[in-house]
Amino acid sequence: MVREFAVFRKLFSSGEKQSESQKIERSLSKTRQGFFGRIGSLFQANEITEDLWEELEALLVQADVGVNTTLKLVERVRERVDREGVKRTQDAYTILKEEMIALFGDPPPMTIDEPRLLTVVLVVGVNGSGKTTTIAKLAHYYKQRGRKVVLAAADTFRAAAIDQLKIWGERAGVDVIAQAPGADPGAVVYDAIRASQESRQADLLIVDTAGRLHTKYNLMKELEKIRRVAAKQVHRAPHETFLILDATTGQNALAQARHFKESAGVTGVILTKLDSTAKGGVILAIQQELGVPVRFVGTGEGLDDLVEFDPMAFVEGLFANGQVA
Repeated sequence: MVREFAVFRKLFSSGEKQSESQKIERSLSKTRQGFFGRIGSLFQANEITEDLWEELEALLVQADVGVNTTLKLVERVRERVDREGVKRTQDAYTILKEEMIALFGDPPPMTIDEPRLLTVVLVVGVNGSGKTTTIAKLAHYYKQRGRKVVLAAADTFRAAAIDQLKIWGERAGVDVIAQAPGADPGAVVYDAIRASQESRQADLLIVDTAGRLHTKYNLMKELEKIRRVAAKQVHRAPHETFLILDATTGQNALAQARHFKESAGVTGVILTKLDSTAKGGVILAIQQELGVPVRFVGTGEGLDDLVEFDPMAFVEGLFANGQVA
């Protein structure tokens, strides 16, 4: 039965948004104490000087924003400051935040939220990025919103990956479809789709995939096979492919993202461990340099610590304790 997902969204209106914004702000405490706190201090100066712009560029690069995104951002801020005749540093500071928010653009709605009999989501990413725990959080997130969720343990190359997914599935209260270690991942996906459609009567299937294969070629072929199996069983599946990136890896996360984008047809990024990094600027570069939107962020270790990404809440959270008077 096709569900009316708009109903679930109405149940989680402004009150939930405020709570999610607060989670994002709390998760950025280390980041605020690092380079972004120093950026806020820059704009406490009395006048806008060339030194301010040079220091801003240096701090943004050190905060893992990346050279290309930093240069683009600072150029846009300087252009607006000149065009609008801004003289006060606090006004330039406001423009900086506005331009940071603008970097994220206006991504299309997630297809995971579209009503259909069964939505299939692939989750990709390297081992150690928080992939398994994020899958459980994602399952919990949508279960709380009325979805019937099933997980597929298609990372069959590591027995530990299957066991971990089963443990997290139990914690999240969702079924996990798995086979023995070394089984064909495509067969696992096939079984999981059939089970979701028949015995489990689920409307959301989240598929764990291998964290790392020996070569890029193997990775691409494995994911292509999984995608073919899904597409044969469910119209236009997979409907989303989420890439899990660890915020603490900084610019290395971008290199991983480029690799998976080419191999996996990534439609969105979930950034984990946002609460564990003193930098956090890489999130600004993902949309700019990859053209892939950040969809969720991990804000802690609990099942509830996954929120939809809100650019405004993120940018305000970066500077929450660094407001210019």
